[in-house]
Amino acid sequence: MSNLSKIFLSVLFLIPAIALNGQETPYQPISYRVFTPFIFNPAVAGSKDFTSVDLIASMQNNSYSQIASANTRLWRKGPGYTVSPKLRKYSNIGVGGAMFNDVYGLTRNLGVSLTGAYHIALNEKELSFISVGVSAKGIYSHIPGDTIFDRPEKNLMSPNLDAGIYYYNPNFYVGFSATNILGNPEDRDSLGLYSIPVTRQYFFHAGYKFVLSRSLDIVLEPSVIITSDDTLRLDMDGITGMIKPGLRLYMGKFCVGTYFQDFDKIPFFFQYKYPRFYVATFFEIPKNIPFYKKELTAEIGIGVNLGVDRFSTKKESHW
Repeated sequence: MSNLSKIFLSVLFLIPAIALNGQETPYQPISYRVFTPFIFNPAVAGSKDFTSVDLIASMQNNSYSQIASANTRLWRKGPGYTVSPKLRKYSNIGVGGAMFNDVYGLTRNLGVSLTGAYHIALNEKELSFISVGVSAKGIYSHIPGDTIFDRPEKNLMSPNLDAGIYYYNPNFYVGFSATNILGNPEDRDSLGLYSIPVTRQYFFHAGYKFVLSRSLDIVLEPSVIITSDDTLRLDMDGITGMIKPGLRLYMGKFCVGTYFQDFDKIPFFFQYKYPRFYVATFFEIPKNIPFYKKELTAEIGIGVNLGVDRFSTKKESHW
């Protein structure tokens, strides 16, 4: 795919998102957008050359949220020979699953999802792919009551769907997805108070890896996620609220970076990859306010990476 085609594809994906704004479900932990993006775009499932099992936990004031997930590309058997074992190759099918406990204020969402993706190689070396994916999920929502507005407590269970498309190669990726396609399980009440935080969302995400030093294995990856819902907001706050920039610096087995989910906070994260697993942390510090006067976001992630590289040119520090 030419660079012109990549630019056209990126612009095409971006158009539906630039006029919309909204909140995501699940909203927390925030760092799943960095470490496990197949949660918001099911077409990403199976795009890595290893099986990934991840657990992320968030602590913010008295709120705790968690996501446990796994995704992989299914194998198929290759030809076998008497002098060597049977070779295994990746199929075109990626699968994944996730469970989340999303606590946002006094509201809680519990969810489980199953994901399937189909990956199509765009060249003979199988270095560039385009994939499509779908997630089916069930969400349990708990909304506390409110005696002032005479609103009773509510518990609801609702099905939902996510769908996405994704292009990727070793250096560049771009995707567009829609989550919670079936929308809110019920409408707001007449006062606008009975709002269940399960709304239709749209995501555009893209990134590029710049190799700064091959000998030292240093790579810089700027990225962006643009989020939206069905609410039209063209004011400056609405537009800036949609754009979530990020930056990663890979140095061998170590990665440091930032991801701005909220521009009123200073975010940063660290990640270190061991041979078979990784550990990661993510923090958000309030701007211009002492952390003891405003809640601090702290998240920790651990993951297990299993399997071998899909490509013959494996690097020990490959991410």
